[in-house]
Amino acid sequence: QVQLVESGGGSVQSGGSLRLSCVASEKNFYYMGWFRQAPGQEREGVARISRGGAPAYAHPVDGRFIISRGGSQNTVYLQMNNLKPEDTAMYYCAASVDGPIAWGAWSPDSWGQGTQVTVSS
Repeated sequence: QVQLVESGGGSVQSGGSLRLSCVASEKNFYYMGWFRQAPGQEREGVARISRGGAPAYAHPVDGRFIISRGGSQNTVYLQMNNLKPEDTAMYYCAASVDGPIAWGAWSPDSWGQGTQVTVSS
């Protein structure tokens, strides 16, 4: 069974930065990325990166967040800068074997347990 393990969440003030990390138990993913879910809201895609290094970002985070993939291809990072209170959510690492798939149509088949990010004003 594939495992994705996130780390790096925490609490910061508005304008601060955090870096999330995710390590997968396998290396054959075409896409790795991040979703988030705030209380009472639907889960939404944040960013993803392909095996070839092509990134895609949701509009609310574009220009503030940077996604990258480790050289071993089983790790993915999310550098979050200029954090805002509306970024507060549980962040989930996600991955899929299949690709290419349009960003808006991406439906990962592997998920992590999540790491909490809290941004205070």
